[in-house]
Amino acid sequence: MDIPVYLIAGFLDAGKTGFINGILRDGFAAEDRTLLLRCEEGETDYDPRVLDNVFTYTIDEPEQMTPDFFKKLEKQYRPKQVIIEYNGMWSIEPLYREGLPANWILYQIMCLVDANTFEMYVKNMGQLMMEKITNADLLIFNRCNEALRKQLRSRNLRMVNRRADIYLENTDGTSEEYVTPEMSPFDLSGGKLDVPDEDYGIWYVDMMDNPDRYQGVEVSFKALMCHSKKFKGVHCPGRFAMVCCDKDMQFLALVCRGEGLENFKDKEWVKIHATVKKEKCDAYQGEGPVLYVSSIAATTKPDPEMVSF
Repeated sequence: MDIPVYLIAGFLDAGKTGFINGILRDGFAAEDRTLLLRCEEGETDYDPRVLDNVFTYTIDEPEQMTPDFFKKLEKQYRPKQVIIEYNGMWSIEPLYREGLPANWILYQIMCLVDANTFEMYVKNMGQLMMEKITNADLLIFNRCNEALRKQLRSRNLRMVNRRADIYLENTDGTSEEYVTPEMSPFDLSGGKLDVPDEDYGIWYVDMMDNPDRYQGVEVSFKALMCHSKKFKGVHCPGRFAMVCCDKDMQFLALVCRGEGLENFKDKEWVKIHATVKKEKCDAYQGEGPVLYVSSIAATTKPDPEMVSF
């Protein structure tokens, strides 16, 4: 029998225990026998009133988490589902790569972040923080105020994780989506956009998330030429981005079509003028912005050369 595993990630005092109390209060374990694994002791305790049908077990060291260990717990507690309140100082990669038994399916990773301490953790523990954010299916920044919401949105976290549902939870208990359909970082009313060098990353994420917004818009931008090795005949210029550190590099590529693209070598800087159309494309594994090039020419590298967030 497959057992779904729900991983609750985040650093100490991020609100993980309170979140678990909340979902249990809402009936998460009402019908399914649940094993709750706790990997760190926080200031908040589990509410005993919501622990009916829930069995708790404390894990002290990450080395304990092996398939054999979890199978023993399965035999002892016979759960239908598992919640893991994960230690923020532990990497989650060993767990999802080799730590779980074959029938324990990592169903959802939820990451909670205290907006007040986010920048501090990024600065001092960037890889640990970004690992959790990158792998999350649900990402909640809590204890937000107006200044923190603005700061978080300026970081463009969509670049770090484009598939997650991201919410900002305010101090008054209300919440809002990280990206709303009406939000646009650029003025597109004139149907043209000359992308500033320093804003390539913001533009890229916004266009990938909202291709309808850019339908028919004429754009110009600088990029490194790239000819896809995986998709024959596909030209995908773009720029390298540093998400949190120099070890975390991504190439932000855009599919381009038109004459003259094949005349430029890989990693040659070019200036492109194109019109955006939303189309199905194998390189995007679905629909996305395809740029029909009207002109392309060699150019100097942008300043800054590296995209950052």
